[in-house]
Amino acid sequence: MERGGYRGRAGGGGDRRQGQVGPIARGGGRGGHGSGGVRGRGWRGPTGSRGPTSPTAVTLHSQRSSSLPVSEPVIPAMQSLTLSENLPENLAKLLPLKRPDSGGTYTIQNLRLHANFFAVEYSPTRMIWQYDFDIKPKLPPEHGQPVMKLPKSILSIIRNNLSSNHPKEFPLTMTAHDGRKNIFSAIPLQPGEFKVVLSEEDDRKAHSYICTLNLVSELSYCKLSEYLSGSVLPIPRDILQGLDVVMKENPTRQMICAGRRFFTTKLDRRDDLGHGIIASRGFRHSLKPTSQCLALCLDHSVLAFRKPIPVIKFLEEHIDGFNTNNFDAFREKVDNALKRLKVALTHRVTKMKFTIAGLTEKNTRYLSFVVQDSEGIASPRDVSLVDYYREKYSKDIEYKDIPCLELGKNGRKNQVPMEFCILAEGQRYPKEDLDRNAAKNLKDMSLVPPKVRQNMICNMVRDRDGPCGGEIAHNFGIRVSMNMTRVTGRVLRPPEIKVSTSSGEVMRITVDKQKCNWNFIKRSVVEGKSVGRWAVLDFSSSSGRFSLNPDQFIPAFMDRCRSLRIHLGEPLVYKPTTMNKLSNVDTIRELLDWINEWTYKNSEGRLQILVCVMAREDEGYKYLKWYSETILGMMTQCCLSPSANKVNDQYLLNLALKINAKLGGSNFELMSGLPHFGGEGHAMFIGADVNHPGPLNTTSPSMAAVVASMNWPAVNHYAARIHPQDHRKEKIVKFADMCLELLKAYVQLNKVKPGRVVIFRDGVSESQFDMLLNEELVDLKRAFRAMNYSPTITLIVAQKRHQTRLFPEGERDGGSTGNVPPGTVVDTGITHHSDFDFYLCSHYGSIGTSKPTHYQVLWDDHEFTSNGLQQLIYDLCFTYARCTKSVSLVPPVYYADLVAYRGQHYHQAVIAGQSAASAASSSSSLVSSFNEQLYRLHPDLENSMFFV
Repeated sequence: MERGGYRGRAGGGGDRRQGQVGPIARGGGRGGHGSGGVRGRGWRGPTGSRGPTSPTAVTLHSQRSSSLPVSEPVIPAMQSLTLSENLPENLAKLLPLKRPDSGGTYTIQNLRLHANFFAVEYSPTRMIWQYDFDIKPKLPPEHGQPVMKLPKSILSIIRNNLSSNHPKEFPLTMTAHDGRKNIFSAIPLQPGEFKVVLSEEDDRKAHSYICTLNLVSELSYCKLSEYLSGSVLPIPRDILQGLDVVMKENPTRQMICAGRRFFTTKLDRRDDLGHGIIASRGFRHSLKPTSQCLALCLDHSVLAFRKPIPVIKFLEEHIDGFNTNNFDAFREKVDNALKRLKVALTHRVTKMKFTIAGLTEKNTRYLSFVVQDSEGIASPRDVSLVDYYREKYSKDIEYKDIPCLELGKNGRKNQVPMEFCILAEGQRYPKEDLDRNAAKNLKDMSLVPPKVRQNMICNMVRDRDGPCGGEIAHNFGIRVSMNMTRVTGRVLRPPEIKVSTSSGEVMRITVDKQKCNWNFIKRSVVEGKSVGRWAVLDFSSSSGRFSLNPDQFIPAFMDRCRSLRIHLGEPLVYKPTTMNKLSNVDTIRELLDWINEWTYKNSEGRLQILVCVMAREDEGYKYLKWYSETILGMMTQCCLSPSANKVNDQYLLNLALKINAKLGGSNFELMSGLPHFGGEGHAMFIGADVNHPGPLNTTSPSMAAVVASMNWPAVNHYAARIHPQDHRKEKIVKFADMCLELLKAYVQLNKVKPGRVVIFRDGVSESQFDMLLNEELVDLKRAFRAMNYSPTITLIVAQKRHQTRLFPEGERDGGSTGNVPPGTVVDTGITHHSDFDFYLCSHYGSIGTSKPTHYQVLWDDHEFTSNGLQQLIYDLCFTYARCTKSVSLVPPVYYADLVAYRGQHYHQAVIAGQSAASAASSSSSLVSSFNEQLYRLHPDLENSMFFV
């Protein structure tokens, strides 16, 4: 039951280049040592030329010195890049690496594919005018209060009124608004101030606003054309931003916006998820500069929303058994279901939405308030809410014996009967809160087969409410092809896998060509660990039919481990307990302490592994992991009793593989080692990721994780470091420090420093590449240089959060599920026109539509070719320790993702532990800040794969 399940995919091919000195200068010759040649094919001067523009731009170091040997790379040693401390920033700028060739050639099969990219045509002679659009109330707030930020809904109303009042000066169909401060126009607008008055709405006064329009810049499409042709280096982000706003304008007006995605307002009963929740289908899109043209990339999406229905009807659907006649029995559930939701009102004319702050303490019939005479003649009088609605709105309140809703707006609270409130549309429902059936239905709607998804995408591009519908794009001179882009894919050859026979001899496995998987039938792991000291902590013992059958599970598990040559003895202790103990922080601590102490007293060493059996997933899992991994230094393996009781061979195998990897064993290896990195020199692979708290959490730290391989040439054992940092900060603040810790661990284990380092970074967008190159990478180089260590480095970004999908053109181009086969790589047509990137689908897509991983090389000292890097990454995807198949993401990143997720578990456990220890005292300081030591692994686990 270890969290962070399998995600599937791959990449790869090998190539050795020897005898080259200095990088290849794209569009020029090779840079020699004396002519500004700089190792690291990622550095360019400010004009885009390869290498420095002056002798002072870089300092070259050709000497290596270290107290420990450094393994030599296959290519000759070249000078490291060192940034001068007093160098002007523009000369020190590192830019992403250019593509080294015209693409890869390795293949066992060529594929005809369609990608969800739609060519965008425009006239290079066209212009876009960008304006700053500022809106302020005409009258300042009373009593010196700060000006409140206007919601997007009000901004949209003001903009529509401005257009209707000034149609010639401000034509709505010729402009696009980003919802904040920018307006892009297809024609020049008249700058200046405009007054907008929002009409009175019932008992609310009219509001006046001053809209100020100022020209920011004139953007020419020709710059984008020059960039796509390669004649201009810097990407014209201002033009792309403007065009992106233009393509979002029509769906913004017609559809529900949820983050960067758009969903239809047309609800279908077939998408009802029950309990007042419905699935809505939509899309996310973006503009991509490709090697062929500018393209619109659009993908299908599904989200769960609360139905826009009357509040009382929502409660009847959402809460089982809800009845207004017995409201008090459901009060707490109602409060939890409605708090912070937005509602529209039916008893008066208003377009405003109000947020539910809670329920009134009294029921409706007992509520009253003081009414002031508007003319100041009569004395204030006390009026019941029931009479007020009858007199003011001619409305008789039907549900008098239930509370009203407290609606908050601008710091004020209004008491409104529930029957006059409707849930506003477009309010997302967290998928983790869905019940089992609803979650399954939503998943089925999301994981549609490739052909179905392809048709959905094409229909969305053609839809009148979509990015290409309406007049907006047409007025800006944009034409979008209705046909997907055709590309050629190549299938890379999978590597052969090394395992052992039952007698311990080396055995070669050829993986299944279609699914790229293998099995352990009559086969054993390469290196199985002896486990003489282990125990079972059974939380399921009082869970009825979900209770573990230890007499069946334990012998079967021992037999399966032994068949794999993992020597598992009898457990030292079997401790039955209950799930209630798992849910209690104090009892978890007591149980783990007891087992730890018992082992010390009754065995010759500490416990190697504790198997924890649970009847179901539980929040106590987080505290169990934190306490065992940071305080006790105890390795744990969790599993669910319903699965364990089946004693299924595959389930027992997966459990055994996890335990063997955690204890330092080797489950399987590549038969021929990794391509490109032949020879005797060591190489270390690093993966880095940052996990951020949920969108509603505004205080918890983000968790940075760095993992690094600890063995060579098998590259299947990793160590990890976790570090908390400021909330939602993407840069890994202590990246260099974490890498140095892992380097020291590598040296301790191997007695040599790796001469080659390959870094895979996850979780960043293109706008953050500059941060990776000029902050994280520079910090790491500086730290290495301080210890007289100069390895060759390659930095690669692995992206899964993109919209690109690949669809086979015919049956022979796809597998049995209609997906592209494992090992499919695309590096032409839809890739960047000059940067070194490619898409690699390294896993077998059994359900839904496979999503490839997008890899982009930002820095490269190893002079990879497309063939060499693609095969290397693909082969690495066969080394993931938890399963016998190729996975979707290169393992260093996959592991870093698991570790960062574990870090969030640690934080939640720390908060739970603090609350349990001092329930009466405030722990807000711990929520808003963090103690790094609380997240540090126990020294006994620092160099283990505790996270698999």
